[in-house]
Amino acid sequence: MSQIEEHLIAGGAGVTGADVSVAASPGAPRDGDAGRRRAGRVRSILRYLRRRPGLTLAIVWIVLVVLAAIVPSLIAPDSPLGVSIDIRTAPSLHHLFGTDEIGRDLFSRVVYGSQLSMRASLIAIGVGLVIGGPIGLLSGYVGGWADNVLMRIVDVLLAIPSLLLSLAVIIALGFGITNVALAVGTAFIASSARVMRGEVLKIRQNPYVEAATVGGANRFRLLWRHVLPNAVEPVLVLAAMEFGEAILAVSSLSFLGYGVQPPAPEWGALVADGRDYLNTSWWLTTLPGLTIVATVLAANRISRAFAEGNS
Repeated sequence: MSQIEEHLIAGGAGVTGADVSVAASPGAPRDGDAGRRRAGRVRSILRYLRRRPGLTLAIVWIVLVVLAAIVPSLIAPDSPLGVSIDIRTAPSLHHLFGTDEIGRDLFSRVVYGSQLSMRASLIAIGVGLVIGGPIGLLSGYVGGWADNVLMRIVDVLLAIPSLLLSLAVIIALGFGITNVALAVGTAFIASSARVMRGEVLKIRQNPYVEAATVGGANRFRLLWRHVLPNAVEPVLVLAAMEFGEAILAVSSLSFLGYGVQPPAPEWGALVADGRDYLNTSWWLTTLPGLTIVATVLAANRISRAFAEGNS
């Protein structure tokens, strides 16, 4: 006889039928089970990161860069536009990255420059996803002449070098960091469309999609509820992989003078500002350049981890 039955026979109070059913049901959900599952997931993530110190370092660096972009005043000791009498001083405890040609704290300018660089890179990735994704979705799902026309347009975009395509868009739109972001995003449209189309073509061959199509299911509903959710994940992985490339492209165009105009700080522009003093003040170009390199490498390491998890 179970303990619950003995307690009821003995006239124990406070035990209701609901209590008995829950206690007697071995499959009843418990708050402790959910907590243990969450703790188990956290432990597995920590073990995964502990075995990959490079990935952990990359995540920490990207978190710092994002924090600098959101609240730069929390990290930067000075104003990015404030000048002092310390002109082109070497890195020190007072000025971690030294000062530039008019006495501005270079570390503060790098920190505040992360705002423009991150924003432009995110806009570029968003343009590639918002325009390229629907093109690939429509091309792969509809097929026929629409697929031929759309893919020929994508082939033309792929045939043009990305930097040359970005320069052409900038010339058409004009200078400015937002136009630089749109130009870089234009170069990402073709790759997003290609990946989305390939995933849609694979999903269309699944039995449940074919059965729903033969059964006369609404094509838009089928596309929205079944095809798109299963096809979007590889495109998001591609976006993560292209994030580092977007940072590098935005910085390159700003270095050429197509991005922000002085005195606004931006990573590529900071490298360009210090190139005239490279022989005597190496830190003006080296430290902003190393910041770009570290951010690109960290973004690529994280995106590679996403790709490994998706494979």
